[in-house]
Amino acid sequence: MTEDGTVPRQRFDATGDRSVAAERIHSVHTGDVLPPEALHAPKHVTAARGTSNLPQAGLCLGREEELAELRRTLSGRREGTITQSGSVSGLGGIGKTTLALHYAHRHRDDYALIWWINAASAEEIETSLVGLTRRLVPSWVGTVGHAEQVEWAKQWLAWHPDWLLIYDNVEEPDDLAPYTGALHRGHHLATSRRTTGWPDDSPTLALGNLAPDDAAELLCRLAFKGGTPSPSDQADARALAEDLGHLPLAIKQAGAYLGQNRGVSVAAYRRRLDTKLAKTAHGIDAERTIARVWNVTLHTLEQENPLAVDLLHTAAWLAPDAIPYALLTPPGTDPDDVAEAIGTLAAYSMATDTGTTVDVHRLVQTVLRTPQPLDTADPPRHLQGRAHAEQALLDTLPADADGPAGEQWDALTPHLIALAGTFSLGAVDTPLVRAYITAVDHLDEQGHMARSIPLCEAVVMCCEQSLGPAHPSTLTSRNNLAHACQAAGETSRAVALHEANLALFEQALGPTHTDTLASRNNLASAYQAAGGLDRALALHQANLTLCEQSLGPTHPSTLTSRNNLAYAHESAGDPDRATALHEANLDLCERTLGPTHTKTLVSRNNLASAYQAVGDLDRAIALYEATLAQFEQALGPTHAKTLVTRNNLAGACQAAGDQDRALALYKATLAQCERTLGPTHPDTLTSHTILAYVQAAAAIAAALTKAGRLPPA
Repeated sequence: MTEDGTVPRQRFDATGDRSVAAERIHSVHTGDVLPPEALHAPKHVTAARGTSNLPQAGLCLGREEELAELRRTLSGRREGTITQSGSVSGLGGIGKTTLALHYAHRHRDDYALIWWINAASAEEIETSLVGLTRRLVPSWVGTVGHAEQVEWAKQWLAWHPDWLLIYDNVEEPDDLAPYTGALHRGHHLATSRRTTGWPDDSPTLALGNLAPDDAAELLCRLAFKGGTPSPSDQADARALAEDLGHLPLAIKQAGAYLGQNRGVSVAAYRRRLDTKLAKTAHGIDAERTIARVWNVTLHTLEQENPLAVDLLHTAAWLAPDAIPYALLTPPGTDPDDVAEAIGTLAAYSMATDTGTTVDVHRLVQTVLRTPQPLDTADPPRHLQGRAHAEQALLDTLPADADGPAGEQWDALTPHLIALAGTFSLGAVDTPLVRAYITAVDHLDEQGHMARSIPLCEAVVMCCEQSLGPAHPSTLTSRNNLAHACQAAGETSRAVALHEANLALFEQALGPTHTDTLASRNNLASAYQAAGGLDRALALHQANLTLCEQSLGPTHPSTLTSRNNLAYAHESAGDPDRATALHEANLDLCERTLGPTHTKTLVSRNNLASAYQAVGDLDRAIALYEATLAQFEQALGPTHAKTLVTRNNLAGACQAAGDQDRALALYKATLAQCERTLGPTHPDTLTSHTILAYVQAAAAIAAALTKAGRLPPA
């Protein structure tokens, strides 16, 4: 909302397109309220107290002080707010997840609902929220898509108090902003290896290794399974715990091995382990420690259950959380054998088994993806695991991401991203590259282009290797990577990629080829996004000149280029120049395409927006009215462009002081959205929120007028 209480108008523009410039509509989905008349409305859906999706908690020793500190942090109150958020940070294997899980189980009765969220990426957070929606309204979720299910969960959390959300393994603190910033009726708790990037007012608990006594006790309880170790065993356990640097993950896995192999003494395990563990300046090297622990375990498993080792090497290359059994079931393998192998991995604390999916610790994955000195297999075992992971995804993914298959892509895309993130030059697997490209398109449709960077990088590397740096497919893939970087806020990188692309386009196709013109447009838009308005204006102007010279003043690419130059001038604070360009563009559209062509209507909407920006509300309203009538006639009353234009007309009426007409138009837009898109579609939520803001502003103005602080309208 703007400072004067009006709703920002929406324009159609052509900035940031992934391949060729084309008009698009920009809208921001900020709705947090659902129509209360809907039977499945979050306001009216209650959760049985104690509802949760918590995994089972294992042993957690020596963390009483930290658990108490977490409780003080989360239950504390600040003036003006009833929520607290905090994070637990530390190195991999330090026990962050275990601590958060024990806090949740210990205080389960203090919350109405506790929801565990895999938070390694924005997509995984959304997938976990979809799980919340499916738990609370299972009969409704089949009727709507992924985005609507995410929004429903957010709305439920906005309506109901006394919940706890636990975001496990956060990679990017900014991914939490849409939730911690908007949901204030419960507690937020995050675990992460990141110690920086958190809000200044977000308390952080830095977790260290276990105390020597606690580490030894944990090892004995796991190894002896409730039995009483002898004084000699206790001494050996203390020595082994010290060998392992008191690292909780290493202690847990060593204890699990000893518990499964009661004939192996602690002293014998130490000899197998090789106590000459690598040290760093700050103590034990966690990765090398885990590698040695796992070498002992894997050697035993090779004899006991070779399939379990194969599955583990496959899982090492996938996302660490929620790996479906299907991805770990090789063709022709009995599913019961796979289930037994996964159970064996869980017994050795090498994986967490939910019955349908498997989780693997990130540090363990890092170790398994590293070539091992004693690996004599051909190809090496870690590369065999990657090949199996790639083939499993190709065998499981649907042909496309449309319709019902979209949910399957939602679940498997994190695993594709994980594979792409470890891509290296070598043999190009064409089907896998196609899967990467489909995943990029799927993420873009969902508004998650920023998360596609690893996928785009892998596609660019493959294209450069197999086709060369200047091949059209390479140029397109590099453009998509730039688009993803821009979406992620990496504007400098986006600019560099577009600059490289434009140089290659100009060299290969010439300065006036339509693809070159589109590339130059995208570079200018990247300059603008990076704050380089002078460079953006100069490049937009140069592009428009070239379009006019080579394609003519009325070519669609020329019209788009002129529109973008006008928008850049408006962004640079030159509304008069922007208005003149929009007027020229509209005149050319009307003369060459006709008054009712979609591109003409888009141009007329943008000119109305320019008039509104300079305060010429009468002309803006007249243009919006004409555009709306023609959109309704040409595209129908419920088309996206029609809805936007009606909303823009409402905003202009509001700015002109005609509150009654503005409210009527906003209500009409909301009614159309609800009838055609459903009550939880993002556009419906946006319309509902705008109407709520306008009604609230009108109520405040009325109250101030009644109190004599504002003159009557």
